[in-house]
Parts: sequence; C-alpha cells; structure tokens
Amino acid sequence: MSDTGIVRGNEFIRRVQAIAKERHLPSRVDEKRGKGSHVTLYFGDRRTVVRNPKDELKTGTLHAMCKQLGIDKADL
Repeated sequence: MSDTGIVRGNEFIRRVQAIAKERHLPSRVDEKRGKGSHVTLYFGDRRTVVRNPKDELKTGTLHAMCKQLGIDKADL
C-alpha cells in the first residue's frame, strides 16, 4: 500500500488482480456493468463495484470492498 494510505481505484484493481494471479483465481474488470464511471471487479466467484477508478478510495469504502472480495486489507 502507499506510504500515505491513500489508494486510487486503479491501484486497488491492479493489486487485486496481482493477488488473484498469485492465488490462481480468475479476475476481470467489467466496465459495461456499472453506471457512469463505476466498474465491476470480479475476483474468483466474488465481485465488488469500484466507483470512479481514477479517484481516491475512502477508508470505509476500501474496507467494504476488501470484505466483499474476501481479502484482507493487509494483503494489498
């Protein structure tokens, strides 16, 4: 994770995809499934919605997305 603890949506997606590769799980981003700038991130058989990947993620949002994907925030 970055030194300041601030994570952008794109960075979160890259890290989740790296974890998926390590764990031999499929992962993909579906830009068509979501309104406006939102995208859906699939991690194995789980999914979460990432709001505007260019923006910073708030702490609560980051925790909720990690919980939905079944990963620990420390793994990022």
